[in-house]
Amino acid sequence: MTAPRRAVLVCGVATDPPVWDSTARALVAAGFDVDVPVRPQSGCLDTEVGFLAPLCQGALVLGVSGGATLGLELAARGVEMAMAVLHEPAAGSLAPGLLDHVVDGFRQSGVPGFGRALYGPGWSAEMTSADIAVVARELAMFRAFEPRKPLIDAASVTVTVGERSSAARHASVDAVADRCGFRRRVLDGTSHAAHLDHAFGPLIDELASTHRAAR
Repeated sequence: MTAPRRAVLVCGVATDPPVWDSTARALVAAGFDVDVPVRPQSGCLDTEVGFLAPLCQGALVLGVSGGATLGLELAARGVEMAMAVLHEPAAGSLAPGLLDHVVDGFRQSGVPGFGRALYGPGWSAEMTSADIAVVARELAMFRAFEPRKPLIDAASVTVTVGERSSAARHASVDAVADRCGFRRRVLDGTSHAAHLDHAFGPLIDELASTHRAAR
């Protein structure tokens, strides 16, 4: 596989591009052109994929949470990404109840409750410009999501899970990997908010080596 030269970092729900700052800096240092797009946040899967597909074609794609879920959908629709690393995507019927605590947090405390329940204490309200209506429609979209087998080479996709994530998260990632034929990897020292912990660092170091070797 040709080493990708572009990287696209896909935001999940209730996060804006700055959550990817440390990852973006590491990728730039490794020789990548990096794009962190602002998604439409429409609550419509077709709209989100339509926006992302031309950006992600031929690129290294990294996604966390909802961003990872959109990466799964890109693969299912045949968008040829050079490589995709998708951290803890939604798993639909493969993991019933996975997002129940997030829904409870949202119902009790709105956007702050949602963010803390999903991403943990490292998340703050300053990390998103989304209001309660945006989060509500995005949450509905991702709760309705169902993983499907990819129309691209499954070997180009790796699903990841945080070392510190719950047993339910580990099981959900295993289930997605098994259904779709993806590789699976555990990221050390993190849980769901891998971008906030700069947990992609070792992977980027590996990609940098590949990048240099391809020159």
